[in-house]
Amino acid sequence: MGSTFQSILPEHETFINEQRMFFVGTAASNGHVNISPKGHDVLRILSPNKVAYLDLTGSGNETSAHLSESNRITFMFVSFQGKPLILRLYGNGKVILPNSEEWREVVTYFNLLPGYRQIIISEIDCVKTSCGFSVPLYSFEGERNLLIEWATNKGEEGLNQYRKNKNSISMDGIITPIGKSLIEEV
Repeated sequence: MGSTFQSILPEHETFINEQRMFFVGTAASNGHVNISPKGHDVLRILSPNKVAYLDLTGSGNETSAHLSESNRITFMFVSFQGKPLILRLYGNGKVILPNSEEWREVVTYFNLLPGYRQIIISEIDCVKTSCGFSVPLYSFEGERNLLIEWATNKGEEGLNQYRKNKNSISMDGIITPIGKSLIEEV
């Protein structure tokens, strides 16, 4: 039923690219585990052992905070239509902020959506598949554009203030890379 691989195979890449949503899981050494759903066209497979996603401004920034303390990250893709399958990518992640040299190299893979705040990049060391036999079937109706509309209405100044207020410190008190960059500006 389940199999383990050392890298993303072509059939895994096809499956990943067919999914309309994925999940990201992270945890610091203490505190809460975070699992975050991601929509829109934000994930890129850069190589058989490297993925990245364009992270959009949201109500929290737990993934970023966790990666600043512990670089462990898991991506999960689930088939909600057609043949059942769950695919997980395990690796080491890091945050790339827009003002960094690495940003200029990686951002070229993405269409920048309103509200982008950082790129999460991960070196993948294990790929696991499992059956997904108990996952229910769901139909995709379309993207929700509420976050894009919200970010557009906020504007760049409003987004910067929001990130300062809501994305600088995790729910467990860990300062995020965005929070650290704000401290360095002062």
